[in-house]
Amino acid sequence: MNGQFEFNRDKTVYVNHYYFYIDDEDFGPLFLKVCSYAPWSTKLCLNGHEWAKRRLEKRKIAYQALDNGFLSCAEPDKLQQICDSLGSQDIDRVFRKWLKRISLPLRPQDREAGYDWDLSIWQMEVSLTQIFDRPLRGREFFEEIIRDNLDLGRPDRVQLIFDRVVTKKTPGEFRTRVIQNGVHPSLHIEYKNFDLKQYFKEGRGCRTEGTFRNPKDFGVNKGLSNLPYLQQIGRQINRRLLEVERVSHNSGLSGDSIQRVVQPTVTEDGKKAPGLKFGQPRVMALLLALTMFQHLIDGFRNHDLRQQVADLLGLTLSDYSTGQMTYDLRRLRLKRADLPPAENQPLLRHPVRVEVARLFSRLEGRVLRPAMAMSTANDAVLPFPLRQSLDRVDADLDLLIYDAFPLLKTG
Repeated sequence: MNGQFEFNRDKTVYVNHYYFYIDDEDFGPLFLKVCSYAPWSTKLCLNGHEWAKRRLEKRKIAYQALDNGFLSCAEPDKLQQICDSLGSQDIDRVFRKWLKRISLPLRPQDREAGYDWDLSIWQMEVSLTQIFDRPLRGREFFEEIIRDNLDLGRPDRVQLIFDRVVTKKTPGEFRTRVIQNGVHPSLHIEYKNFDLKQYFKEGRGCRTEGTFRNPKDFGVNKGLSNLPYLQQIGRQINRRLLEVERVSHNSGLSGDSIQRVVQPTVTEDGKKAPGLKFGQPRVMALLLALTMFQHLIDGFRNHDLRQQVADLLGLTLSDYSTGQMTYDLRRLRLKRADLPPAENQPLLRHPVRVEVARLFSRLEGRVLRPAMAMSTANDAVLPFPLRQSLDRVDADLDLLIYDAFPLLKTG
């Protein structure tokens, strides 16, 4: 069996770019891309992580590398100093070095006469990699970050991260994109031509990476001299994203925290702390009163808060006594809510404070009561998708029960 291969080209194709792949002593792997026709535009592509590695090796500092990052380093402070020291002069120096060594259309005498290349920034990445000592927990944490921050691309959230005013005239699409390649999701937030990306790197670290594609988005031109300013802006953006995510993550309540609030507990000094039971009218009214923030400046007295709780319960002050208010405040204090026993009480300051109050009051007022009303009222009409889903759950439960107890189906 004979095989044949034929290849024909209808027209002549001219080489329009030349690539020079270089292993530099200071920057490691890099390449130069030179256009074959005037004005012979040239592109330099290099990696700051490789530069940092070479510097560590010259100083004989041990490290473990990731792809475009560091897993560990024997002297992390010196590594950070090295990363901070990379400047526009270093990049321009390596560029000039190789312009002298490779064949280019402009001869040395042309360049001496003033015909030369100047570098500008067309794409630049600033990254931050945080390594987890427990990688599995790190992956769980990163997935929680994605789930809890799907609204980061909204204009109001973009303003927090990029420290830029966003108006209707601001160009670009304001959105959050979650891209899942296999089992490696990544979070993307855009501002004009800037792409802010976050992903879990090599199963070990959370990588936050900002890419400048047009420095003019941040008020400067593309000149290489603006590199330090863009580095600073990029690092601030990365840090702000992490700060926004930290705040949103810390506002979550663990199951243990909720159980500690709703179940009776015993304080460290042996005092019994009754539970603040979810759904109990007095508890819900008390927590809702605390979320009104009417006492942020001057604090509150028993009488002031008692009036608010009574109003929420639809009671008079005679029906909701001073003793009942004192008992409810004592429950808060014993729940380690950091309330002093003084009559003039400041706002709660412990994690079982406003977060629990806000969560409980919103769940009870906006979700459970309306849902129960729709489910139990004589004239209740559930939204069709919800009714359909509940019917499917009931049918599946019936099948499960009948499979376990066949006699129920026949009897």
